[in-house]
Amino acid sequence: MEWYLLVINNYANFKGRGRRAEYWMFTLFCLFFSLFVVALDNVFEITFSGLIFGPLYITYVLLVFVPALAATVRRLHDIGKSGWTLLTLLIPVIGILWVALQLVRDSEPDDNDYGPCPKYPSVN
Repeated sequence: MEWYLLVINNYANFKGRGRRAEYWMFTLFCLFFSLFVVALDNVFEITFSGLIFGPLYITYVLLVFVPALAATVRRLHDIGKSGWTLLTLLIPVIGILWVALQLVRDSEPDDNDYGPCPKYPSVN
């Protein structure tokens, strides 16, 4: 929960670097909260016609979109890639796989254009 709140509190910061743990723990909590909100939509029977989600889920997605985007950009900065790398997601299948592989890579141990390494601060 600490990682989730860290990203939410840092919601519009597209600068600096973000550790792999920060990104993936935030993603995991987003998944759990999304499933919970979808369940609430179904319990209250407010789902959209023919879909399993409703307005609560859409609201949650809109609320976490910018923090999730910022966390992803900081994660890419941590491996030395620009945030513009996310545009490769527009390439069907291959772009998604390539970005996913980048997001699981370990941090660059040295300083890069985006700042000092948060994982290995003593290596500088």
